[in-house]
Amino acid sequence: MNRNLAFAALLVWAVLLTACSSMQSMMGMGSGASLPATLSNQLGVSESQATGGTGAILAFAQQRLAAGDFDIVAKAIPGSEQYLGLAKQLLGSVNISDKAGLQSAFSKMGMAPDMLSKFTPIVTDYVSKAGSDQASKLLAGLLK
Repeated sequence: MNRNLAFAALLVWAVLLTACSSMQSMMGMGSGASLPATLSNQLGVSESQATGGTGAILAFAQQRLAAGDFDIVAKAIPGSEQYLGLAKQLLGSVNISDKAGLQSAFSKMGMAPDMLSKFTPIVTDYVSKAGSDQASKLLAGLLK
């Protein structure tokens, strides 16, 4: 009897663990999910929009933050150099030195300008979970 109960408890635990893992994966919160994959999963934007939006946010941060602060942010987002490069290719001459320019960049990628406000908490949360509270605070201050 105890053996059957222990087996049932173990089985329930395994099912719950698998369900939680699947939910995290679906929400883009798995340990291996990139920032664009997380954004795409949570916001329903395409992977290229999420990648371009990430690059646009990084380009904005590069324009507005001191070099040392930007380095902290860039190091907190794996692939940041590629995202910046892609944003420059997609956006061409769009000036991203202020929030209006950042919203314009989002529009140019086929997203509503208010999508920036939806990106912001996901980006800052991702950076914080990646282990950089300082980078998260820098971005949050910049994007508010």
